[in-house]
Amino acid sequence: MRYRFLTDTYETERLKVLSAWSMFRDRDLPFRPHPADRRGRSLHEQMVHQCVSEDLWFRTMLGIDVNAPPLPKQETRLEFIRQYAADSGKRLEALQAKEDAWWEEEVQFFDTRRSRAWVMVRRIAHTSHHRGQQTALLRMLHSDLHSYDLHSTYGPTSDTGGLMQNKAPVIYAYTDVEALLEGEAAGGRKARLPGPGEKPPTERP
Repeated sequence: MRYRFLTDTYETERLKVLSAWSMFRDRDLPFRPHPADRRGRSLHEQMVHQCVSEDLWFRTMLGIDVNAPPLPKQETRLEFIRQYAADSGKRLEALQAKEDAWWEEEVQFFDTRRSRAWVMVRRIAHTSHHRGQQTALLRMLHSDLHSYDLHSTYGPTSDTGGLMQNKAPVIYAYTDVEALLEGEAAGGRKARLPGPGEKPPTERP
């Protein structure tokens, strides 16, 4: 299938979203970059946006409806994780069943028309953008040196050893969605992190 790379990417993206959420704590939901400036979304608002926005894009642009409300009944961190895991899993199954012609068909994208493959690339970029905002929130939440160590969401982080050129490893919080759901329900069973190592995590020390 010509567009399998898109379904493979979405499969990893859903794990990255859930991994980012798993690195927060329940008390972090109302936190925003500046407490008096509502222009910067809180973690709770980021979760709402991810669920509602992805549901809207898939239903109205890609024609994939999972027939479920996008938000959990109880808007706790764990329930957001469970809801998004379930809904994104159904979307992944639907995407994996699509033929090349479906991906190449043009659909409405806001005020223009684009192929579904193009829309999917933009959806993935949109999700990645917001995940970047959330990992920035995690760094802001450091109340002590080891409270909010960051696992990988793309490559190495300062907490997995630093820079790729220094052979820092990629370490995800969990190996897959099932392990994440089980681990977070049990209070958190993330992979251990080695820390930044001896070399600075920047190309310009």
